[in-house]
Amino acid sequence: MTAAPPSSVPSGSTSVPVEAPSGKDAEYENFPVGSVLLPARLRPHVARFYAFARAIDDIADSPDLSPDEKGIRLEGFEAAITGRETGDPAYAKAHAMRESLAETKVSHRHCVDLITAFKRDAVKNRTRDWADLMDYCLLSAAPVGRYLIDLHGGSRAGYATSDALCNALQVINHLQDCQDDYRTLNRVYLPEDWLAEEGTSVEALDGGVCTPALRRVMDRCLTGTRALMDEALGLPGDILDRRLGLEAAVIVEIALALTDKLARLDPLANRVKLSKGEAGLCAAKGILRGVFRPSGGRRAVRAKGEGR
Repeated sequence: MTAAPPSSVPSGSTSVPVEAPSGKDAEYENFPVGSVLLPARLRPHVARFYAFARAIDDIADSPDLSPDEKGIRLEGFEAAITGRETGDPAYAKAHAMRESLAETKVSHRHCVDLITAFKRDAVKNRTRDWADLMDYCLLSAAPVGRYLIDLHGGSRAGYATSDALCNALQVINHLQDCQDDYRTLNRVYLPEDWLAEEGTSVEALDGGVCTPALRRVMDRCLTGTRALMDEALGLPGDILDRRLGLEAAVIVEIALALTDKLARLDPLANRVKLSKGEAGLCAAKGILRGVFRPSGGRRAVRAKGEGR
């Protein structure tokens, strides 16, 4: 889209569009969005949350907007979600989400955390180290799980196991899209210190295949992802709502399958993703595990994952 000048996107009411649709939808995600596993009464709220998150993510990822323009538009979404601005139709998805939050009595904190992450994306193109990446994931990914947990009545483990799964999914997504992020946005989530230690640089992401050094960096990221998944294995049994627990069990299987696939395949050669058949198998395995071993799933899945 053609970027509007910052002055045409004021904090007050405006008829100027502020969204920057990427064309990505629920089919692009690594997790089911508002699936039939969730309670029917809550699916509309999940759909509103996804629409809001997709809108602000698209702004941050738009190659046609300057950092300043992205910041202004994201500030508008923050004003709308917190209720500082309630009448501008340009922020309709934020208004709808604010109304949903009021109805479900869920804090707007999770939405604000996402906006904070995407403001960072607008101005920061490199990742210092693994800790820096995890700090980012706690703002860009963990709020999704935290919102769902709050919406569905809580978890025995608080947010801990949910954060681990969401952060793992975020790293997986970064590895899947590492070349496109670099080429389109000059944005790199691979830790800079690991790149240096392995004797390579971000320019290696422009190649047709992974160099051995770049492959080692990705493998280190996958090692970190497996550590997160080891904690995330307990999530389905931690969640109080049985249906969300089943959904979480499916997502755990998806994350494990993608981690294994990224270890075998080259994300520079082709985007690594699950086929419909592989995704269906993950869904079946997750549901079966959630139904028949709701409390013992942590130990059983961890044993399966040993030696990954």
